[in-house]
Amino acid sequence: MQHKLKTENRKLQTGLFFGSFNPIHIGHLIIANYMASYTDLKEVWFVVSPHNPLKQKSGLADMYDRLEMVRLATENAPHLQVSDIEFKLPQPSYTIDTLTYLKEKHPNKKFALIMGADNLASFKKWKNYEVLLEQHQLFVYPRPGVDLTEWANHPSVVITQTPQMEISSTFIRNAIKEQKSIQFLVPDAVIDFMDKKSLYR
Repeated sequence: MQHKLKTENRKLQTGLFFGSFNPIHIGHLIIANYMASYTDLKEVWFVVSPHNPLKQKSGLADMYDRLEMVRLATENAPHLQVSDIEFKLPQPSYTIDTLTYLKEKHPNKKFALIMGADNLASFKKWKNYEVLLEQHQLFVYPRPGVDLTEWANHPSVVITQTPQMEISSTFIRNAIKEQKSIQFLVPDAVIDFMDKKSLYR
């Protein structure tokens, strides 16, 4: 589905991929690489979510460790960057506030959001979702069993053909706890980092 966007804007689009990345795995990397290589996005920034003090997640690794794992996973991919922008913002940080801050800091960039079909299905619950749709494009990757019919012709929504990977960070953490191999599911540099720090043991 071709979306209507002026050609000069296409060159500057940066996709923002928000998540806790606890830990990052090849599913995340395949999505980000697809978005930066097969769509109008020029690059993708992994926006690592900090600890939300209102929601104490057991099993959530330290935010600086998660940031470092994303750095290690993307160090050989210049089109994939990592951002700690939300570490500096008041908690809880809403996407709309993060985008306002990013636009002030990077006036030459045009930001788009990357999200899974499951997030799009509940998007109308987001703070100021109408403003997000007016000002930004959403690049959506499919999720099994999620019906996106109501969004199919929305001018701000690009439903992509990103390959689907049934891998989750929960699966990875459980595998580590059970001392099972996660080779090929997580980049080697990230596995080494987790081993050194005894993460998710």
